[in-house]
Order: sequence, then structure tokens, then C-alpha cells
Amino acid sequence: MSTFEKIEKEIERIAAFSNGTVGVSALHLESGDSLAFNAIDPFPMASTYKVPIAVQLLKRIDAEEIKLDAMIDIGQSDLSPGGGIISAHFYQPGVALSVLNLLETMLTISDNTASDKSLELAGGQETVSELLKKLGLEAIRIDRDTKFLIADLLGISDLSPQDEWSLPRFKEHEKATTPESKKASAAIFLADRRDTSTPQAMVSLLERIYRKELLKEESTKLLLDIMRRCQSGKARLKGMLPFATVVAHKTGTLPLVAINDVGIITLPDDAGHVAIAVFVKSVEKTGAFIEDEESEVIIAQIARAVYDFFLYRQ
Repeated sequence: MSTFEKIEKEIERIAAFSNGTVGVSALHLESGDSLAFNAIDPFPMASTYKVPIAVQLLKRIDAEEIKLDAMIDIGQSDLSPGGGIISAHFYQPGVALSVLNLLETMLTISDNTASDKSLELAGGQETVSELLKKLGLEAIRIDRDTKFLIADLLGISDLSPQDEWSLPRFKEHEKATTPESKKASAAIFLADRRDTSTPQAMVSLLERIYRKELLKEESTKLLLDIMRRCQSGKARLKGMLPFATVVAHKTGTLPLVAINDVGIITLPDDAGHVAIAVFVKSVEKTGAFIEDEESEVIIAQIARAVYDFFLYRQ
């Protein structure tokens, strides 16, 4: 058995502890050597889909169609449910943030209001999808903003059109959901191929970011710097890596559905860099849903196995 077969067997062994489905793709950026496990299967991206959104927004900045210091008004209809600080603390009229601040809060703390506003500034779902298609990355799908993605996850279907969106109204609908209805909606959500990616496609996107194939050098540096400061997922890719390991990453979480982390790990001693995507999703129609803590441990163990493999084989 080759060393590659051994590490892929180890990834399979770790993945077997999940009651869901695990997908892994890893690429050593200097050598081109790669590892894969369920790497061409589609997984719900959750907030990892904010990486391609950021790329398209930065492409507009590179093209001087929009400026990083441009101030963007955040109206009441812009407030999104879920993670972040904007909708939690700035729900009164009179808020404006720079494009740079929107990028920062979208990627470092996964703010959903910042994400939806960034998607709008990037040109919308169709524009991001067009970019991905040009790159041959159709396996990464951007179909909804977080407002309606979360609504679909919860089974809330009778919301206002985008121009009449109301976060308080959404919360009233959310109060009517039950644990049972959430599980039923999650099972339906898992069968939906919108806003999914294969691990392999996500790693390909990370590779192109790293190689400066998509953005100008300054924008590439900015994106990776922000991703290095990601505050979520300390127990995921970074969870079992040596202290102070540099990881430029983005997490994604959808309760009952998906626990993810994708990014670029810097190896010590000039051993290079590893682009990696680890997705964990519940299995459709089984009624058994993944657990956050268990999934995070699996992601951390896989990241450490991949880290050690590429470090010590040099």
C-alpha cells in the first residue's frame, strides 16, 4: 500500500465516526500532490460560500467599479437572520459601513447581513455564478442569499419579496417552528442541490486565489489576510494543529445539515501550503442528523492527518 493509499485510508477511518457524510479534498500547492475522499460529491456550503462571493466583489474592486472605502447604507430590509453583529446591534436606521468593513465582517465573523450586502455589491447570484462558470467551477453553486437560504432551511416559504423583506416578520415565522418541523425541513433541504459545492471544486478555487490567478496581488493579499483572521471554527481545521499554525480559512454551519471548514494551511519549515476543504453533512432521509461537536472533532482530526502527511513526506 502506497503512502497516499495509507493517508486516504486514515481519512476514511476518521470519517467513519460521523453519522453523516464526510467529504475531503486537499492539495499541496507547491508539489501538486492531492488527497480525496468523496471529493466530487455535492455538499451544502453554508457560509463557506462567502469565499466565492468575496472573490467576485474583489474583482469588481480590481476593475475600479467600486471602491473599498465606499460607504454603503444598511437599511432595515438589508438585515439578515443568523450569525453576525449587524442585525443584532445596529437594527436602528442610520447605519453605513465601508465595503472593506462588509468584507471583514462577512469573512471574520460570518455576518449574514454583510454577506447579503456583499453579494448584492458583487452583482448578485447570477454574476458570481457566471464567474464560477468561466473558471470551470460549476460545481460551486451560488443560488440564494442567506435570508432565503435560512428561510428554506427552516421551512419558511411565505415571506415577502426581497424589496419588502422584514427581519421582525421572519422572526415571527421562526417562532412558529418546532424541533420536529426543523428536522423535516432539514431533510428536504439536504436534497436540494442549490448552494452546494464539491470539496474538489472548493479546493480548486482556493488554489487559484493562492496563485493570484483571480485577483490583483493587493486584493489577493487582502483576502487571505482577512481569512487568516477568521474568528469562528477554532475547533475545526485549526483544532488539532500545532499552536500558531497559520490557517486562512472560512467556516460554514447549518444546524442539522452541515458543518464545514475550508482554507489554506501553512506548513512549517518551508514545507509549503495545503489547500483543504472538509465538509460534513447529514445523510438524506435517514433521520439521523450530524452533531456540531462530533463533526468539529472529525474535521480537526482529518486536518491534522493531512498536515502531518504533507509535512513529513517532504
